[in-house]
Amino acid sequence: MTATAERPLVLLSNDDGYRAQGLSVLRQALLERFDVVVCAPDTEQSASSHSLSLNRPLRLLQRGDGVFSVDGTPADSIYLALYAGTVLPRKPDVVVSGLNHGLNLGQDVFYSGTVAAAREGALQGYVALAMSAGEGADRERAAEVAADLVAATLKAGLTGPRLFNVNFPPASSAWPLRATRLGKREYGGGLIQREDPRGLPYYWIGGSTVHHESVLGSDTEAYDLGVVGVTPLVLDLWSSQLEDDAERLVGALGSL
Repeated sequence: MTATAERPLVLLSNDDGYRAQGLSVLRQALLERFDVVVCAPDTEQSASSHSLSLNRPLRLLQRGDGVFSVDGTPADSIYLALYAGTVLPRKPDVVVSGLNHGLNLGQDVFYSGTVAAAREGALQGYVALAMSAGEGADRERAAEVAADLVAATLKAGLTGPRLFNVNFPPASSAWPLRATRLGKREYGGGLIQREDPRGLPYYWIGGSTVHHESVLGSDTEAYDLGVVGVTPLVLDLWSSQLEDDAERLVGALGSL
């Protein structure tokens, strides 16, 4: 009898929580071609960035066949999935985060829990994709294209550590796809101060308006044009452009 080849394994997470519709839709699309294990936060962790919970214990619960939740951050979820020993049947071929309820364009990648989950996968040596869909996007179709992109990473022979950020604009059944760079996304009204019933001030962080600057070839430009942007992100944040400034800083310190 000839042994049946294993299907590629996808580790799937997000920052909207394991119950989120976007994750469920993407999981169903991936299951058509891949084995899928979900390990995602128990509750919404939007804008949690790349936080790891180092000062408290974490609870890992199985919620169904191949579905696990963690009472922590998206990065916690990926880390536990990879190292707890009870989540994955074998090493994943690809790490995927999404399908996020909302965009992650430009500077959003620094705050996004969706991107952080994928980044943690890349930092641990895997090829990883963060997938986000804007309001009005056809989520079912976006999930199908997302699954195509996962298949494409395997067909192209891509291995980790690699990280890609993908955004689906509002559209119907067909999007052009384009390799992009990070753009600039500016929020207005970023801090709101109010008073509680006792007269004490409290604050809301988060702008109510957003503006995209015109950056040729960027993910924000692609979104505005109705194009799916596929943006490669680096894991090494060292900047050769600021190396001279670091030398000047050290030299200035020595002359104090």
